[in-house]
Amino acid sequence: MVRQPAINAQNRPPLSIERIIDAALRIVDGQGLARLTMRRLGDALEVEAMAIYHHLPRGKEQLLDGLVAHVATAPAGPVADGAAWRDALRAWAHGYRERLMEHAGVLPLVVTRRNPVALTTTVASLREILRRGGVPEATAAAAAHTLLGYVIGHTALEVRGTDEDGADRAVDWPARFDAGLDLVLASVS
Repeated sequence: MVRQPAINAQNRPPLSIERIIDAALRIVDGQGLARLTMRRLGDALEVEAMAIYHHLPRGKEQLLDGLVAHVATAPAGPVADGAAWRDALRAWAHGYRERLMEHAGVLPLVVTRRNPVALTTTVASLREILRRGGVPEATAAAAAHTLLGYVIGHTALEVRGTDEDGADRAVDWPARFDAGLDLVLASVS
């Protein structure tokens, strides 16, 4: 069956990679990753699914890479030289955790897909904050990687939804996040 173009096709914004990623993200956030299909995405964009391939020639693989890049790329903002680097990293960690929680359906892709480009900008910006804070380059590289791993890993556990920590008590996830973040940041010198 051939679908007829929507009546409002003339008023629709042109198809772009950004528009495709945004629509895919809405599907994943609202219905889950398993419900993301090229046909469903085409319906959400009011185009034939094949039109998406003009922008994403590798199809769903490229779409999933785009989702990871969109969610996982979150560079830390600039910070002046000096002692404020821990505050800047703390603010970044809270913002990144919030971003991952908001797009929890993409988190399994962030954890499992090999897409190093998606995290390169983020790690580089974290290293720069550490370096400006006087942390030696080798330590800054390890600390940036550790901080990113901590935030992603903690958020993945939180999203899993377990209410217990193995000691038969409820977990206060935000408090647990802050306690772990304090440990990570305190260990950097």
